[in-house]
Amino acid sequence: MSEAITPFRVKIPQAALDDLHDRLARTRWPEREPVDDWSQGVPLAAVQALCEHWRTAYDWRRCEAQLNGFDQYRTVIDGLGIHFLHVRSPEPDALPLIMTHGWPGSVLEFMKVIGPLTDPAAYGGDPRQAFHLILPSLPGYGFSDRPDRTGWGVERVAAAWVELMRRLGYRRYVAQGGDWGAGVTAAIGRLAPPECAAIHLNVALTEPTGPLLDDLTPAEQAALADIKAFYDDGSGYAAIQGTRPQTIGYALTDSPAAQAAWIYEKFQAWTDCGGDPESVLSQDEMLDAISLYWFTGTAASSARLYRESMATAFRARPITIPIGLSIFPRELFRSSRRWAEALYPRIIHWNELPRGGHFAAFEQPGLFVDELRACFAPLRREAAAP
Repeated sequence: MSEAITPFRVKIPQAALDDLHDRLARTRWPEREPVDDWSQGVPLAAVQALCEHWRTAYDWRRCEAQLNGFDQYRTVIDGLGIHFLHVRSPEPDALPLIMTHGWPGSVLEFMKVIGPLTDPAAYGGDPRQAFHLILPSLPGYGFSDRPDRTGWGVERVAAAWVELMRRLGYRRYVAQGGDWGAGVTAAIGRLAPPECAAIHLNVALTEPTGPLLDDLTPAEQAALADIKAFYDDGSGYAAIQGTRPQTIGYALTDSPAAQAAWIYEKFQAWTDCGGDPESVLSQDEMLDAISLYWFTGTAASSARLYRESMATAFRARPITIPIGLSIFPRELFRSSRRWAEALYPRIIHWNELPRGGHFAAFEQPGLFVDELRACFAPLRREAAAP
């Protein structure tokens, strides 16, 4: 099988942009919600304002140029074409780092951290903290191919990422992820390829049981209460995508307003925004994420990962290689240190952050960069030791 790695550039046809604007202008809206909050979903006025900005002011070509400002490639692994950014640091001894996004994310959520991670000196940092970055698009997401048969769960993705790093020639690297990226990165940790020196998660995949539920601290009680609230009132999207991804795909692929609302709701619910998503992310930033799903037509294919892996991807399982964990206060699933220590015997970094939510790199790029630098610093010292 060919291991060719070919350059890639994003170029959405103008006809696709014209079609988007036409569909937005002809949106058939429902009536206003009978409540004064987001409890029944995105308020009509909010999504109309977002879609009007999308139709009249948003500039996809700006986002496209940003993506094309980085080296992008595609390669076929396990029969599937995989898109990835490969941004090498100017520092020759930089540590290779593969980072994996989740849903409703993409490689775009890492745009604000690429510069500081790859070239810290240019941002007032220590050049010895530099990383080479590898940022793949999950199968069925963005510019990666869409699987045409079942079987592409997180374990298979993890094996593909290990192969990608081998193909790129990296003999020692680290891995990072949140959301589905955490599931993939944890699976890499369980595979424990000798080249992977450590992993970092911003979602700690713990599930306290037995004695771990005794003498709960206030923070642990709050974390469990938030998990219950999510399953009781916030997990409908996952139930749909995990059982009927094809059905929801018809609506989201045909209606840009539906695609926008489906993702916009998650930015409101999952960011540390006090209920106002525009206080954390601009309309353009959110529309970048939404537009990538729209122009690639990946609503159904991205949702299928829920069908493939929802039952197993986030199950609490031991990981024996070194692991770092960053706990952001508005993350959906938060762990305590003792819950994590019950599963991960080699924690090399633990920190509970003052702000930030589910989209850590997107919301709080400065804090996110600091976390990765701190997490992997011991590995750099090990490598430099005689």
